[in-house]
Amino acid sequence: MQAPIGSFDDATPAPDCLDRLTAPVAEAVRHWQGGVPAAQIVYVDTDPEWADTAVFVEHYGRDLLERSANCVVVSGKRGGETTLAACVVLSTTRVDVNGAVRRQLGARKASFAAMDTATGATGMEYGGITPLGLPADWPVLVDQAVVDLPYVLVGSGRRRGKLLVPGEVFAQLPGAIVLEDLGIATRQDSAS
Repeated sequence: MQAPIGSFDDATPAPDCLDRLTAPVAEAVRHWQGGVPAAQIVYVDTDPEWADTAVFVEHYGRDLLERSANCVVVSGKRGGETTLAACVVLSTTRVDVNGAVRRQLGARKASFAAMDTATGATGMEYGGITPLGLPADWPVLVDQAVVDLPYVLVGSGRRRGKLLVPGEVFAQLPGAIVLEDLGIATRQDSAS
C-alpha cells in the first residue's frame, strides 16, 4: 500500500503486522475501539539508526517534520504521590512541562521521566515510545495541533518503524486530554 504521508518503501495497515510492534502497541491496535478504523493506522518500516526526528526527516523527507509528533513520558509529583503521564506534541515544539503539564496533573513539580522509568512502565523502547498502548490509567496529554492534522507520524513502540496515525485518533485514546498550547514553539521556530 502507499503511505498516506511521506514516501516509504514498506507501508502496511497496523492490524496486518502486529508481530512488528511491541506487545502493548499490538494489543492496543488489536483491541482498538475508536471511531477511526484500526486499518487506517499504518506501520512503516524504517531504519532504527534514523529513529530520532532530526535524522529521520533528513533521510525520509523534510516535509515530514511538520507532520511528526513526539511522545514523551513525564512525572508529576505532589507530596508523596507520583503520577506518570504521556505528552504528545508536534516535533517542531517542546512540551510545556512546567506550565501546562504541571497544572493539568495538579503537580507541585513536573519533569521528564527517567529513561528506565519510561521504558519500564511502557514496555516500549526509548526513542520509539508511542501513545498507542500506554498503561490504561495514564493521562495522555495531547496538543490540539496534533489532533488537527490529517495524519501524524509517531513512534511504533520500537526504534525500528513508525506509525502513521490519523490526527483524530489521538483524541480517542484511553485517558486522552486534548490541550491548547501543550507544545510551545522552540526558539528556532519562534525566530522564523
